[in-house]
Amino acid sequence: MNKLIYHFGCQNNEGNATMKDKLGGKGANLAEMSNLGLPIPPGFTIATDICSHYYDNGNKLTEDFEKQLFQAVKKLEKETEKFFGSTKNPLLVSVRSGAKISMPGMMDTILNLGMNDDVTESLAQITDNHRFAYDSYRRFIEMYGSVVLGISSYIFEDTYDNHKINHGINSDADITTDILKLVIHDYKKIIYKTTNKEFENNPTEKLKNAVEAVLKSWMSPRAMHYRKINNINEQDIVGTAVNIQSMVFGNKGNNSATGVVFTRSPTNGEKKIFGEFLINAQGEDVVAGVRTPQLLLAKEPSDGTSMQEVMPKAFDELSLVCTKLESHYGDMQDIEFTIEEEKLYILQTRNGKRAAAAAVKIAVDMVEEGILTKEQALLRIDPESLNQLLHTAIDYSSKLEIIAYGLPASPGAATGIVVFSPYDAEELSHHHKVILVRNDTSPEDIKGMHVAKGIITARGGMTSHAAVVARGMGRPCVCGVKGLTVNEKDKYFTTNSGQKINQGDIITLDGSTGKIIVGPVNLIEPQFSKEFATILKWADSIKKLKVRANAET
Repeated sequence: MNKLIYHFGCQNNEGNATMKDKLGGKGANLAEMSNLGLPIPPGFTIATDICSHYYDNGNKLTEDFEKQLFQAVKKLEKETEKFFGSTKNPLLVSVRSGAKISMPGMMDTILNLGMNDDVTESLAQITDNHRFAYDSYRRFIEMYGSVVLGISSYIFEDTYDNHKINHGINSDADITTDILKLVIHDYKKIIYKTTNKEFENNPTEKLKNAVEAVLKSWMSPRAMHYRKINNINEQDIVGTAVNIQSMVFGNKGNNSATGVVFTRSPTNGEKKIFGEFLINAQGEDVVAGVRTPQLLLAKEPSDGTSMQEVMPKAFDELSLVCTKLESHYGDMQDIEFTIEEEKLYILQTRNGKRAAAAAVKIAVDMVEEGILTKEQALLRIDPESLNQLLHTAIDYSSKLEIIAYGLPASPGAATGIVVFSPYDAEELSHHHKVILVRNDTSPEDIKGMHVAKGIITARGGMTSHAAVVARGMGRPCVCGVKGLTVNEKDKYFTTNSGQKINQGDIITLDGSTGKIIVGPVNLIEPQFSKEFATILKWADSIKKLKVRANAET
């Protein structure tokens, strides 16, 4: 087999943006950003060839794969001056998928790999931050248990939430080191009960298992369904690459954070950065939507919680990165970042998923800004997505019973019966329009999200899994609903005022305003933007094919 592993980072880079077939979108962009001199934590990409080989050879890796993998780890150790599995100066890594075509949230990620009991205690002593070390270990066990061992993430999340309830804690930031040790103990019990094996303590074995788990996620039902509903031709992409990257930590305290930023609004296309962040957190907290984040830009009037106000230096650096990457790629970018003890790191960039209205506005604006030609702008717009512009809106002239407010994560309005699981959504969608209501969504919910007319989550923000997937599908979505308590087991939710809505009750959501309304509502016809009219004129002036139609009665 040809060269299998490609390093990236400012000191040692072997790829670029043209190598998406080989490195996947994520790996190619990490290499490209390294070439641009951006602050990228170093690592390496295992080429997509390994995925093809794995499935062509009965789920087996190449004979020399393990040797090449750990040679690459040695090289990364030399670059970072840290050592994998060591208690002296431990190297921890993330393991992420990355196909040629972006599939947000559909495949697997593991953070903090390299941790075990001894490394955790050593990290606590080295950093003099015991809470950070044990929080990182807790997160690793949950991800490894879910992704590699196949244990439902909800089992771990329920255990964690129960400890918070039992100790009278509302915020993750208030969890103490002693409570984290209890959570870790219970996580290990879950793993033993499920697998009849003690939790693996060997980082080398864990790394091999994690790589294989990421490869397996390529053919997971959720990933296959995503490719099907998005008309992604299996012949156009050979599989996923695997990206192994040295960890940086957003959960080291109140001077650390993690977040997601779009260089323009993915909802309406407005030319200003759009995104969210969480202080003292890791990236999956924002993407998975398990916590509701704060905004990057300051609100008017100010409430003092935005990144622009709390971390102004890092915000200014991030703004410059956004400008540089959008200019370089000539498209709106979706960027993940981490701030470790006030230092900004960029973890990935990709062309951002956007609603149809945003796609139209961004395309027209970029022509006016001299970034794109008219022909390029037209090709940036998915013709099928333009159906979203025909969505009706809610008529607020009549009196409506608004029961809750959340974040307007994906535009449009939808009315339907409430369901609380993706399975019920699939079953009932044959005879009803359904609204899927969850605490937060995960990649396993993709089929239910696809058949739902709208999506509501109690947690998460406008860059969460639910929001990103809903925008890509053209589904209205409201996230981070204030005071919403969702009981997925008993199939009801209660609002801040105490109103109870059961499965089967009819509600309406407005993804443009974040409002949730009881019952059906009157709808009004959509209004088309001036940018849409411009796009139609351009298409008419460039077209070569003439269409004539005949109608008969």
